[in-house]
Amino acid sequence: MDAEEFRRRGREMIDYVASYLENVRTRQPYPDVQPGYLRQLIPDCAPESPDSWDDLFKDIERVIMPGVTHWHNPHFHAYYLTASSFPAILADILSDGIGCLGFTWATSPACTELEVVTLDWLGKMLDLPPDFLSCSGGKGGGVIQGTASEATLVALLSARTKFLHKMKKDNNEIEDGVIMSNFVAYTSDQAHSSVERAGLIAAVKMRKLETDDKCALRGHTLQQAIDSDKANGLVPIFVCATLGTTPSCAFDNLLEIGPICEKEGIWLHIDAAYAGSAFICPEFRPLLNGVEYATSFNFNPHKWLQVNFDCSTMWVKDSTLISEAFRVDPLYLKHENQGQVMPDYRHWNIPFGRRFRSLKLWFVLRLFGLKGLQECIRKDVRLAHEFKNLVLSDERFALFCEVTLGLVCFRLKRSDEVNERLLKAINEDRRIHIVPSQTKDTYFLRFAICASQTTSEDIQFAWKVISEMADFVLKE
Repeated sequence: MDAEEFRRRGREMIDYVASYLENVRTRQPYPDVQPGYLRQLIPDCAPESPDSWDDLFKDIERVIMPGVTHWHNPHFHAYYLTASSFPAILADILSDGIGCLGFTWATSPACTELEVVTLDWLGKMLDLPPDFLSCSGGKGGGVIQGTASEATLVALLSARTKFLHKMKKDNNEIEDGVIMSNFVAYTSDQAHSSVERAGLIAAVKMRKLETDDKCALRGHTLQQAIDSDKANGLVPIFVCATLGTTPSCAFDNLLEIGPICEKEGIWLHIDAAYAGSAFICPEFRPLLNGVEYATSFNFNPHKWLQVNFDCSTMWVKDSTLISEAFRVDPLYLKHENQGQVMPDYRHWNIPFGRRFRSLKLWFVLRLFGLKGLQECIRKDVRLAHEFKNLVLSDERFALFCEVTLGLVCFRLKRSDEVNERLLKAINEDRRIHIVPSQTKDTYFLRFAICASQTTSEDIQFAWKVISEMADFVLKE
């Protein structure tokens, strides 16, 4: 494929993607295929001679689309949303075309410098404390990770290194493994599984602490755990607080947890993967109160801020705590401007190579503006409350928890078994797609606003389907 054919085929692909997104509501939100379906549709080995573009293009619909879960279909209400917008898609095309690997400033100055600036822009939109911003002149700054899972792992590994160095100052003879065997970290029993996984990878004990009746981790629970572990010779090093948990969009109590971490000298990391985008709206910003106690903070613009996956933004008050934890600096990576103002981001994350991800964040911030992004979030919250009111209007159903943002957790006022049958009936019907969760031994259904095209009519349609399936299940 030469440049001229690329231009022609590129226009075809842009047209296809635009049509796909314009008409995605006409597709079934969840695929009706069985495991192994794709292998039966293509040859068992790659072609020896090149296939034609036309044959390949036809196979998008024949081979790929039957097995696609259409997250941007307004009838998809599972998990949390994944963002998509035309500006972000265009930015990714430019990023792929440039094709730089921005692991140092010298490998692409624009790649590094745009990331620094856009993270300051976004930090100001969130009203983050100045300590987190590079423009404040301190040690703070932001970085784009691939996912919130990466951000949590980076924070935990950095905390581990910080405490390891601190303890080796007192006794340099002791083995690293012996020291680390006494480290302990904390999170809530509602935290995403990636937090527990970070503990496994970092070889740090991760204690999951019980939450209150609102599924929030409270300060007294954390303090009791810290006191108990210290009495048993363990060294608390890290707390991961969640704002907007995956099961029910609960919020840990930062104003209680933060002062404890500050008093105990523990690294506090905030995972706001889903909810963080909402903090650009003044009415939701109080949910972030207490961030001033954090060492690091993370959320995913690729969930709710119109930026396509992957783009997970992370800020730290002292960037040296991260950069020194991962620093390996061979001669062939050094450059004449090293150490001057701009970071070498290879020291800030686990992967070495880095895509030009700040381009899509820059495109979106410029072409939507703060007001446009705020309206996207407010619209989804309004739709969630519309669905909540439909639940409350039907005496057969009950809410499981308070509705704060774009997630509604609800259930039939029946046994868990009946609710499981309801979920199965809804998803086998195929008109909409939702998923369940279970918290404190209660099984419930999650209804998330996932697609930017979702309207009030889609909410009414979803409730019609759920009501019909409830009729069916209760008659059984």
